[in-house]
Amino acid sequence: MNDRNSTPPSGGWGVIGIVNYGAGNIFSLTAALERLNLQYGMINTESDLEKYTHIIIPGVGHAGAAMEKLKGTGLVDAIKKLSKPVLGICVGMQLITEHSEEGDAALLDIVPVKTKKFDKSLNIKIPHMGWNAVSPKNNSLFDGVEDNTQFYFVHSYFIEYNPTFDIASADYGLKFSAAVQKDNFYGVQFHPEKSGKAGEQILKNFSNLK
Repeated sequence: MNDRNSTPPSGGWGVIGIVNYGAGNIFSLTAALERLNLQYGMINTESDLEKYTHIIIPGVGHAGAAMEKLKGTGLVDAIKKLSKPVLGICVGMQLITEHSEEGDAALLDIVPVKTKKFDKSLNIKIPHMGWNAVSPKNNSLFDGVEDNTQFYFVHSYFIEYNPTFDIASADYGLKFSAAVQKDNFYGVQFHPEKSGKAGEQILKNFSNLK
């Protein structure tokens, strides 16, 4: 990460803070933000949250373990109180749900849906890895993204489909939420930073949310 991005300006719009809690693939994300010329920095303490207009919670791996790492930062309560746009990516999306079957873990409970394990009886390969079509609803996060656009997924657990909070769905043995929203909190199960131009459009759209 270069110095220009690691120390954000005090003013301006669309300055992204990445929650640095040891459970995210931050390099791929920061590389994508740099390609888009989006300014960013790392959030290590509660006071860091005030430096940014937009917050991203990344994540790969085990949701239960990620939640324990997030608790260890002391940021949980502050994140739940945020009124600025927040985007959870992959496990970061799962963290904003209420519960995960992975580790039988209570999560942030911001979006009242559950994270469940893909069932092998569906005759699918687990983890779900690779490109998959996504069907977005009319939502600002998906501006300029056509129906059935392909995004890159790597996950063994999925967010149950709930039409109240779903803003994009996908099918892999069953219909699940590829993206959710509740108020200022958004989540995407796919990796926008690994999804080419369509993924970059998602990150750009997020940076423009008010």
